[in-house]
Amino acid sequence: MPNPANYRSSPPVYHRIQSPRGGPHRMWPAASASRVPVLSTECRTMTQPRPLHRTLLGAVALLACTMLFGGCVGQGEYDRLYETNRSLTNRNAELQRERDEARAQADLMRGNIGSSAGTLADLQAQNAALKAQLDKALADFSELQNRIAGLKFGPLDSDTDQALAALAAQYPDLIKYDSSRGMLRFASDLTFDSGSDVVKEDAKRALAALGQILNNSAASGYDVYVEGHTDSQRISSNTAKRFPTNRYLSAARSISVINELAKLGVKPGRMLAAGWGEWRPAVPNTSSGNTPANRRVEIFLVKASAGTMMLDESQVPAERSSGSAKPKSEKPPARPVDMSK
Repeated sequence: MPNPANYRSSPPVYHRIQSPRGGPHRMWPAASASRVPVLSTECRTMTQPRPLHRTLLGAVALLACTMLFGGCVGQGEYDRLYETNRSLTNRNAELQRERDEARAQADLMRGNIGSSAGTLADLQAQNAALKAQLDKALADFSELQNRIAGLKFGPLDSDTDQALAALAAQYPDLIKYDSSRGMLRFASDLTFDSGSDVVKEDAKRALAALGQILNNSAASGYDVYVEGHTDSQRISSNTAKRFPTNRYLSAARSISVINELAKLGVKPGRMLAAGWGEWRPAVPNTSSGNTPANRRVEIFLVKASAGTMMLDESQVPAERSSGSAKPKSEKPPARPVDMSK
């Protein structure tokens, strides 16, 4: 209940009111001051709006303004927003394509890595196989060196030694005999014409006498090594049609000597042909390379290795001696690279 003490007296107040029909103004007293309550400070505080109410009222007003003024967008602003949206859409599609391409490239690279790993494994396997082959070749070469080192190049039995010495004395210009090594040296210039592997007649007679010595029982235990040598002169163009290098020529001459001895009954399985070319000179070559002393065929008698198996001629008919003549249809060999130079 209001406190009567809050009521106070005040002078009367009159309001001037226009008559509705244009009559004279009338003065009406205002409400009596004695009837107007004056609220205390406590009451006035209770009737003021709270801060939350004010916030809600402000939000409602702001929403109303937004709806009132934001509902209408200009055409230019709309077009700008539309173009921006379309540009962003296109950019998004482009980025997706780039992402897909990057994924595809990554898949391809992973595939290539797998393929490269397989290729690397293959190469490693091939390398291992080649290394094994090389090791075997080195082992074979070492064994061959040991066999060569074990060859008995030295004095022969007395009967064979005397027979070879007599042969060299019979052909002093053609044959030189080294008793300490068991070696006969035939001068190539007297054994072959220049650039040829055909044995001359005088040399054939000397080889016939040698064949008789080799077929004797005393010399039957020796193998016969025939080695061809040349000087350092270059092969002429005519000779190169048949023998591309000096090594070819020296090997061909060794084979011709073996063929002549085989005709005389010396077993082919006892004989070995080799061609050194210009690489084992007996004396230093001259500046021109023309050095007759280095053009030679050397024949060594070597004790046959124990346990060595030798085939009979009947077992290898294709290897029968046929002389140095070649089939007429055979073409000159292509000139290879001489790997020894």
